[in-house]
Parts: sequence; structure tokens; C-alpha cells
Amino acid sequence: MSDSTNSKPARKLNPALAKPVQPDEVLAAVVGSTPLSRGELTKKLWDYIKANGLQDQAKKTNINADEKLKAVFGGKSQVTMFEMTKLVSAHIKA
Repeated sequence: MSDSTNSKPARKLNPALAKPVQPDEVLAAVVGSTPLSRGELTKKLWDYIKANGLQDQAKKTNINADEKLKAVFGGKSQVTMFEMTKLVSAHIKA
């Protein structure tokens, strides 16, 4: 008798998210200079945002930039988390 309780297929990792990318000098000031997968990069970015209290308290989807993030965000003092993804992409080399 086979065990069919875990018959869900294993979730496949998106290879684009697992492939290491190289942060440029501007982004490296926030996440470090070693190559990271996009998933790890996003996690480190959020760790930095939370550690420095940069998530807007009134509107949680907004990120308030400190000096390091302002450089990553092209000089903007506040971006949405959706905008952030696009802006961060400009600072990585695949």
C-alpha cells in the first residue's frame, strides 16, 4: 500500500531566483559584496530595512530611505516595495 498523504509534487525553485547575482558598489553597501541569489538579496534587503526601522509605519508598503538606500533608489527618499524591486535590479550584474 503506497503512502498518498504527501502526493503534492515538490515545488520547483525558479532557476532565475536561485542564480547568484553580483551587487554593484552602491547595493553592496547595504547587502554586502558577495554574490547572492535574488532570494537571498531580497531577504538581506528586508533585514536591513527592518533593522533600521525604514518601513513606513502608516503605509507598510512604503520604504523610507536612509542615505545608503537613497543611493540605491536613485535619490528618492521613499519608494513602494514594488518600485524597490525594479530599482534594486539596476544595481545587480547577472
